[in-house]
Amino acid sequence: MKAIILAAGQGTRLRPVTLTMPKPMVPVANKPLIEYAVDLLKAAGVHDIGIIVNSLESPIVPMLGDGTKQHVRLEYLVQAEQKGLAHACSLAADFVGDEPFAMLLGDNIFQDQMTQMLTDFNASDAEAAIALGEVADPTRFGIAEVNGDRILRVVEKPKDPPSNLAISGVYLFRRSIFDSIGRIKPSWRNELEITDAIQDLLTHNKKVSYYTIKGWWIDAGKPDAIVRANQLVMGDMPYSPPPEGDTIENSEVSARVLIGEGSHIINSTVRGPVVIGAGVTIKDSYVGPYTAIGDNVTLEHAEIEASIVMKDCTLRGIDGRIDSSLMADGSVVLSSGRSMPRVHRFILAENSYIQL
Repeated sequence: MKAIILAAGQGTRLRPVTLTMPKPMVPVANKPLIEYAVDLLKAAGVHDIGIIVNSLESPIVPMLGDGTKQHVRLEYLVQAEQKGLAHACSLAADFVGDEPFAMLLGDNIFQDQMTQMLTDFNASDAEAAIALGEVADPTRFGIAEVNGDRILRVVEKPKDPPSNLAISGVYLFRRSIFDSIGRIKPSWRNELEITDAIQDLLTHNKKVSYYTIKGWWIDAGKPDAIVRANQLVMGDMPYSPPPEGDTIENSEVSARVLIGEGSHIINSTVRGPVVIGAGVTIKDSYVGPYTAIGDNVTLEHAEIEASIVMKDCTLRGIDGRIDSSLMADGSVVLSSGRSMPRVHRFILAENSYIQL
């Protein structure tokens, strides 16, 4: 089996962060979103992966390279115009050939690795299979109506939902999906919708099966969702004892704190789960649970928790606690004075500069 990961979108819901980086590169627990999709596939024994990008100039290409670091084989396919998920899928016809293949969205994270779903599909009698997750508000999603082990129909954002099972962004197909894509028409958004292609399979009496996701899953398309995904991933971090050594000076550091090479914690408190990258300096500060700090960050006289700070950022002299924030590479937040305690929340694009 081969696989494709869709990573060509503009990420407009995550602006301003995605003005300078593709959404699949946004880190969660210091790992890019797209690498979670690669890991899910690799765990199921899928090693031939095509990445759909909007250009070969995309920074995703040099970040992942040929897949050697991830122990997979990567090939890049270009979707120059974003004409929908089905259109992106159609571009992979030559890459997948006659093999069954998986299609994943590059910005979703799952607690469930769905290994059985992927490994069982090849021997099944289904033409397609999709992963479904229970949601509280099914009117906001593509929803599947099911009977036994098969899907009867799929409906996009129904006013009267037939179930609470949402299509979650993991699909398995055989080559017949390309015929279905060729028969559908653009939607009101002028895009070729993958839900329409799946419905076409059903209309032509092709079996579409499903897998119900266990545990949490996040469509990490907005800042709140990215921060929430960071909390969920870090909440699953296994126990590790409090770190010791010369990197920690006159500080209180709890269990479940991972510290990268060359980082130093001085006169500070760090309460896990926390992930700290390489070359980080934390001085006279408090880092609370569910915080991920990227490489080469300086944090001095500041308090932060439940946030993502990407690489090369500086936070210094902040009066009040930073909470539930997302700061892109190279952001600088400084304060010239102190006042009554406050709480700050930031969603910052790359190389932002704020002085309070």
